[in-house]
Amino acid sequence: MSTEAEQTAFIETFREFLNDVVFAQRGNKSTRTPLGDLIAGHLGTAIETLPLVSDALDPHRLVDSDMALEAIGGPDATLVGVTGGQQRFNEDFPQLLASPHVAFDQGPVDYITADIGPREQRQVVAFGVRLFHLNGEPVAVLQRAPRPEFGRQFAGLEVLARTPEASGAALASIRRLMVERSVLRGQVLSFTGDEYGRTAGAVTFLDRPGVPAADVVLPVGTLERIVGHVIDVGRLGQRLRSSHQHLKRGVLLYGPPGTGKTLTVRHLLGRSDGVTCVLLSGNSIRFITEAAELARAMQPAIVVLEDVDLIAAERETYGGPQPLLFAVLDALDGLDGDADVAFVLTTNRADLLEPALAQRPGRVDLAVEIPLPNHDARRRLFALYGTGLPFSAAAVERAADRAEGMTGSFAKELVRRAVLRAAQEDRVVVDADLDTALDELLSPDARLTRGLLGSPEFAPDGSREPGHRA
Repeated sequence: MSTEAEQTAFIETFREFLNDVVFAQRGNKSTRTPLGDLIAGHLGTAIETLPLVSDALDPHRLVDSDMALEAIGGPDATLVGVTGGQQRFNEDFPQLLASPHVAFDQGPVDYITADIGPREQRQVVAFGVRLFHLNGEPVAVLQRAPRPEFGRQFAGLEVLARTPEASGAALASIRRLMVERSVLRGQVLSFTGDEYGRTAGAVTFLDRPGVPAADVVLPVGTLERIVGHVIDVGRLGQRLRSSHQHLKRGVLLYGPPGTGKTLTVRHLLGRSDGVTCVLLSGNSIRFITEAAELARAMQPAIVVLEDVDLIAAERETYGGPQPLLFAVLDALDGLDGDADVAFVLTTNRADLLEPALAQRPGRVDLAVEIPLPNHDARRRLFALYGTGLPFSAAAVERAADRAEGMTGSFAKELVRRAVLRAAQEDRVVVDADLDTALDELLSPDARLTRGLLGSPEFAPDGSREPGHRA
């Protein structure tokens, strides 16, 4: 059975073969298709010798190209589809205009529905030809969505005009409008792979979080340091540039699970209204290159990489450099210093993190520990998660004292269990429910549960950490 790479190579070879056949026939006018006659009439010249200017687009930029073309064409533009069955998806623009095999003609336009916001969608041209004039010059553009089943991993624009200069000017104008009018600008996004898992097939639009500073319980001054580095640098960008200071920055948040790293990130995103934010975690970290390119185009931007220790762990497990690690390093290095882009990295295992990622200047320039909460922080956490509940100050203080070494996730689950216990008995929650829930969670039988809630009761090597009090 042939491999996926061999199948893709065969498709590309077959396309090149058809292209050679068409170009060999170009001198014969009889090979021009009805669609070719339409395009020739619009351009007002013979199309057989016109150079094609094409541009491959990441799939998530298809909507932007659609909006740009709609704007640049104006109300007088013409949009037509193409007949020819599935064969049309295999052909480049010139092959649709001059083919000895298929009489491609104008037909219905192919559309897809694409997200343009958390709860908004738009009909987008998936395969169609736009005819318009730009600065007095006639232009024809074939717009197509990715068709990975036909070997096309990217969206594309294929431009024909009477001169290479006119084609290049049209493509440059489209690219400029794609950036200026992008539906991605100022959004909170995450990447998803296409159905074949090869490329970043689409973006998922997320609601911008609304986490107030009061809900982020960290040591005094910690949140302010992080906000100053991520948010204030961008806010003061013009002054920093005028003083020849760089704007690109990287922040590493490290500490045990459940201590508030993700909550801190959500607070940063909530304070970054109008900033393009890209969240990558788990498998989506493989799209770091696309995320960095998008951040460069849509700056100001924030790129969040959660649990980057998994990359370092993969390197340690397999005993050598991994392509994903190099992709992350390249993304951190690849932007100019004056790019208003902040990389925010989180990790539960700083000891596993690749030194080149954390220590080389220009990649990460601020590392902030998000530690286990101390007694005061635990008291604030119990008070926070118990807001509106009739717990006494003494009960909250008692819980904070007994829960030494526990995390914010532990505090949240403890309060939930106390409320659940009262609800099961159809009564109002009381101090005793908090005490009982704490007894249950601190019992030897709940050791694994505590671990799932981020308790560092046991060190990574399985030994009991000193100083823990159950």
